[in-house]
Amino acid sequence: MAGINGSIEFSLQPLNADNASSQAGAFWDFRNNYLKSANDQLRYQIQWTNAGLTEVVEPSKNNFANSNGDIVYIEFKVQVTCDTGDGFDTIASITKTRDVPNSRYTTGDPAPNHRFTIDVSHIVSDELSYSLCPINKGTWQSAKYGGMNGGKIMPDNVIANTGTMGNPVSDYNVSKNGTFRMLRVRAIPYIINASGELVVADGGITSKTIAVINSVNQIEEDQVYYNSLFTISSSTTTATQQKHKFLTRCFNFSTSATKPQLKPVRIEEEAEFLQFYINQAKIGGNSAGAMGLKVETFTTSGAENTFYLRDFEGTAKTELDAASGKKFLKDTQNLTFIQNISPYYINNTADLKSPSNAGATSFPYWTSYSGNKITDSTTYYRVSLSKFLFGGAYTETRYSEYRMFSIDREDTKIPYEFVRFHWLNDMGGIDSYTAKRDIMEQLSVEKDIIERNVTDRTWYQSRLNQGSTLNDDIYHSDTMRGGDIYKGGREVTKVSADKTQSVYTEPLNTEAANWLKKIFLSPNVWIEKDTEATQMGNTRNQYLRPSDKEYIPIIITNSDITTLDQKKGLVEFNIEYTLSHKVITQRN
Repeated sequence: MAGINGSIEFSLQPLNADNASSQAGAFWDFRNNYLKSANDQLRYQIQWTNAGLTEVVEPSKNNFANSNGDIVYIEFKVQVTCDTGDGFDTIASITKTRDVPNSRYTTGDPAPNHRFTIDVSHIVSDELSYSLCPINKGTWQSAKYGGMNGGKIMPDNVIANTGTMGNPVSDYNVSKNGTFRMLRVRAIPYIINASGELVVADGGITSKTIAVINSVNQIEEDQVYYNSLFTISSSTTTATQQKHKFLTRCFNFSTSATKPQLKPVRIEEEAEFLQFYINQAKIGGNSAGAMGLKVETFTTSGAENTFYLRDFEGTAKTELDAASGKKFLKDTQNLTFIQNISPYYINNTADLKSPSNAGATSFPYWTSYSGNKITDSTTYYRVSLSKFLFGGAYTETRYSEYRMFSIDREDTKIPYEFVRFHWLNDMGGIDSYTAKRDIMEQLSVEKDIIERNVTDRTWYQSRLNQGSTLNDDIYHSDTMRGGDIYKGGREVTKVSADKTQSVYTEPLNTEAANWLKKIFLSPNVWIEKDTEATQMGNTRNQYLRPSDKEYIPIIITNSDITTLDQKKGLVEFNIEYTLSHKVITQRN
């Protein structure tokens, strides 16, 4: 098979941590972060190096020798996966000739070598949407489709009713369009041979694999690329370990035990989630046997209870240790995880855990926690990610910031329940907020009207008097013809209706307002609703729908919001919205 003259390498790719690379040191942090936004540029550049070659030199069949030839174009294969053992899927193939030549600004000389550059961000962003974890469920069941699928509606094939829960959805015709993807690009060179034919050549190379999520970076707020602290890795430096971030911009974070501003959550709330990306599960150079979210509760007097949530660990990849025959968490995960940390879930649904001892024989290495949870005395609790060494004493290491939550015990205004919002945040995760003030509901109605002839009332049908030959059975189906004044004149042919609602937030300080304003920018927003339909879903399948409540999509209709008011100090948001499901009406 044919080869290439010279050599090729990736001179640009989203992940470049190689100190020997020509790009090392040229960019911030060597671009060394495995987590990327699909809404930023994702550029890949191949550089073809051949002695004496410059960008203006055309490839020629005359240079074909010893089965090697000049490169005419590069075929870039864009490949993605959820990394569950299914392998990579090729979602696009881009054929690219060399870039427009560059010239040296002082002499006008052309740059050496040929370069082939593409940007795959628009292709990859179409693979991503969001993932919702069912209300009152600990985590999504698997990462196979990038979490609970939030993408295009696809037909689900019912294949059997066997097993405890049956098999309601098959693996056919299901869209892999969730919250994250693993991405790589395969570059294949095509050369010109001695006959002037274009043929594929040996020597194709593959980029490093990264994770991409449906997030956005604001130019005036963020670094162009994520700081590596959003990637939970295997760092051994305490200061780095304890600063790894969850995928939210909420104000309730702290890297130390000091108490920052707290996010209020209600004791009956069933869906408060933390989403996070783990690149490496190991601790330094050692493998981890377990990981969980550590929950610590506090009263006004101080520390109260400690326990762990590990639902998300069930979707992690594991590996078998040949020496001991035990499973451990695979060192490289490259997965996005989600965990429910709401008060109701903790107290009523969660299988709480405490660390196991070194004598545990089977994965997962946890024991059930039977102590107190969130109590009537709890004023706040904090959550962080812990990893435990595999084997030995399962030494614990904190690998994240703290997220802090206060217990809001204000009673709802019956019959006006508070409005619980969820939305796709700009970090690619799901945020939540409960609005409680001045709830309003309206119905907006539009009608299409036409004009018809009015009935001729001089021809008003009647039954004849005595001696009539018209019998009662003449009047079929109780027809009103002959006196149909119920029709005619202006008539409605179509009714279009929207249910519109609004609610005010609590007075917000600057930090809270800057976080909550993101709900107005989100393309996907939901409210929680408890209806007969959602109750039926819970009755039919409590495993899939463990709550009477369900996510109902809405569209926020505010065109202007005030996020800062120096005169007042605090601001209130009036969130105006309409249900995405329109009110269904009959046609005439």
